Amino acid sequence: MQFRKLSRRRVMAAGAAVGLVGAPFVQRANAAGSLTIGLWDHWVPGANDAQSAIIKEWADKEKVDVKVDYITSQGNKLLLTLAAEAQAKSGHDIMEFTNWEAAQYNARLEPVDDVIKRVITTNGPIEPAVEYLGKLDGRWLAVPMTRGTLLLGCCSRIDMMKADAGIDVQALYPAGKPAADASWTWDAFLVAAEKCKKAGHGFGLPLGSTTDTNQWVGALFLAYGAELMDAEGNVTVKSDAVRQVMDYAKKLAAFCPSDAPAWDDSSNNKWLISGRGALICNPPSAWAVAKRDAPQVAEQCWTHGFPKGPKGRFNPILPRFYGLWSFSRNKAAAKSLLEHLTSRQTAERQVAVSQGYDIPPYSKFNDFKTWDEEGPPKGSISHYPIRGGDQVAGVTCSPAPPLIAAQIWAQSIQAHMIVRYFQGEALDKTLDWAAREVEGFKRT
Repeated sequence: MQFRKLSRRRVMAAGAAVGLVGAPFVQRANAAGSLTIGLWDHWVPGANDAQSAIIKEWADKEKVDVKVDYITSQGNKLLLTLAAEAQAKSGHDIMEFTNWEAAQYNARLEPVDDVIKRVITTNGPIEPAVEYLGKLDGRWLAVPMTRGTLLLGCCSRIDMMKADAGIDVQALYPAGKPAADASWTWDAFLVAAEKCKKAGHGFGLPLGSTTDTNQWVGALFLAYGAELMDAEGNVTVKSDAVRQVMDYAKKLAAFCPSDAPAWDDSSNNKWLISGRGALICNPPSAWAVAKRDAPQVAEQCWTHGFPKGPKGRFNPILPRFYGLWSFSRNKAAAKSLLEHLTSRQTAERQVAVSQGYDIPPYSKFNDFKTWDEEGPPKGSISHYPIRGGDQVAGVTCSPAPPLIAAQIWAQSIQAHMIVRYFQGEALDKTLDWAAREVEGFKRT
């Protein structure tokens, strides 16, 4: 079994986009065929090693020769590899997908309904938000995985929120107990953002064209029932709900950092770790880095649910899937491996080694002990997974048809709407612009 990291240079140089991934399969004399798998290069140290060990255990048992490439998402290297392999109709047997990528490559993917049927029988229901992304035209395109799947969540400074905003986040979300968060609404969030800003500890909310921006802004739109397009493909930008959320967002943007439209996905992490911010919206990555680099900050971090709006409390989810290319040469072995990687035992190992970052797409797995035991402070990420209450996982840009939602996401339309309106553009003009953009996506 082989493991390696695949860099952008290795993908692109000398035509490697086709040549490298299309390398001949090597079958050992004692092997039941061979498999290649391309996976995201996990940011948590040790997570790749754990995944390699899990795959090796299966490979040794099944006598399959497996080669794993860990591909960084920096510089869109994972996206480049997906595009190259789909075009060449050659490459890894299994590849990792996120968001709407499976839908975008649906013509090149082998349906996995048979695998999903067995997985659901064993693991129980899949989160509806995950199903929205993994299924197209009634068929499953890829298998939901725990490794790398995340929720955003709010990561608050216990001390700053209490001193500056008068909010006890530990009382709202007590470790190991049900949430008591009825008062944690978007209106309360706005008041807290203003108070913390005045105290010099503003909320680190990005407004650029980034994943973190799309996620928290998307959760806000979902909470107000503000759809840019409905499930049938009708443009709904000029609805009362969209106008309502835009008026709210304009007020909130005043309390964001002045350079928030220029922030990237690391900016909010740095904001929290530096000790300047009272809250960011993020998985436990910033907290995990703070444990190493700024332990005095980590000790004051508490991860918890999103605020509630007129239409509910939505926590944005970013699931990961493993898909099987239709041109794979060993589909039977690939499906066997996919099913193996969804097991409860595998998920629990992945959650533990990722320090609680990874979130299972199966709600029955939300009882793992890792989230209650991790610290400091102990229980800091107890409410990172959704454990009852009125919080639900939501998909930014839904319920638009997946291939259009993907374009709304890619162009950060919702965030651009907020920035334009906040910077002085008339609301009707902003809505006209957004409606034209979304309508245009129907023709592409």
